[in-house]
Amino acid sequence: MGSLANAARSPAAVRFDERTLGGYFGSMSDDEAVLRIQLAYPKIYLACHKQHQNARTTPHGLSPRDASLLAHLDPGRPVEQAELGRHLGLAKSTLSEAMAWLVDCGYVVRAKAESGRGQAFLLSPKGVEAVSESSVLERNALLRLVAALGASRDAAIAGLERLATTAASLNGNAEPVPSA
Repeated sequence: MGSLANAARSPAAVRFDERTLGGYFGSMSDDEAVLRIQLAYPKIYLACHKQHQNARTTPHGLSPRDASLLAHLDPGRPVEQAELGRHLGLAKSTLSEAMAWLVDCGYVVRAKAESGRGQAFLLSPKGVEAVSESSVLERNALLRLVAALGASRDAAIAGLERLATTAASLNGNAEPVPSA
């Protein structure tokens, strides 16, 4: 039970992109779960995506690389430079230069590395604001989306955060979803 192909043939079937977890009897197969994620993600991205800006037109003057670095940091958990460099495939010297600039600009603060070796970084309040404003997802579109979720908002966001955290851990990156 629960095959998308079989469900689509049933007389009471709804489009698979309108289906909710409550619409299934029993648990869905792994293939169904994968397909539903593949179908849902682009809809969120396209509905909330904003036009790309270059460093001269963003409110914070951030390049795409700088915005990406900030998006990989957290205001509550230090991220070690070595971990960040491995994840992004950046040489230590390249990352050091970029992080020094972000620290100097106030977007990032240095923190003690949990390993006791190397440097770690936290997203500053100014950095949290910059991440929000430089995200590929437009804030007002997300606010409309969050409002439209109504009572299911917290559960939906918790599910999204769980997917993101699990995806990060499967890629050898145990970084949590930013709590900002």
